[in-house]
Amino acid sequence: MAEVMRIQRALARAGVASRRGAEELVAAGRVRINGQIAKTGQSVDTESDEITVDGKPLTTPTGFFWIVLNKPPGVLTTKADPHGRRTVFTTDGEAAHKLTHPSTEVERTYRVTVRGDGAAAVRAARTGVQLEDGWVKPLDIRARNIGRGLWELEIVISEGRTREIRRLCEALGLGIERLIRIQFGPVKLGDLPPGATRALTGRERDIIAAIVQ
Repeated sequence: MAEVMRIQRALARAGVASRRGAEELVAAGRVRINGQIAKTGQSVDTESDEITVDGKPLTTPTGFFWIVLNKPPGVLTTKADPHGRRTVFTTDGEAAHKLTHPSTEVERTYRVTVRGDGAAAVRAARTGVQLEDGWVKPLDIRARNIGRGLWELEIVISEGRTREIRRLCEALGLGIERLIRIQFGPVKLGDLPPGATRALTGRERDIIAAIVQ
């Protein structure tokens, strides 16, 4: 079945580059569609259109699907690392951009183990906290005392700004011992072990597809 999408998304899906990198390739005139220089945002049919990058035909993946990965500590989200560290790369860069962009307001839930006054931090967070890039007020925040000066917080946000949870906890005077995202939109991590993957459920796929369209 034919699938029409913007050229930068087709490039990202094929693993040529990230979404931003794909835009740069198109802007540099290195991408052609049916022999003509491509334009940013141009729509392509990945089955019928001939797409080349630097003169080489683009190979588009078949059987494209989403998976859930419990990314272990130390694994980088990038296509390649010059230092040889383990990486994981999202080939559908445009969809990833839409899912993570603050304007989409996809809810994320984090579980954070912290040192400090968890109860006071929750009260302060519920009224809002000023960070260097703006005001932050979690959609929901709860705390549970787990002993030895430690608290377990569950925080729900939708902005998705850079290191937002870490910066929020620091602003609340909390020291972070452990931080993990346990839910992103409809997708729950559950008991998936670090490094393991699973296919999305039908419900998860439908909700994500609606978001990225």
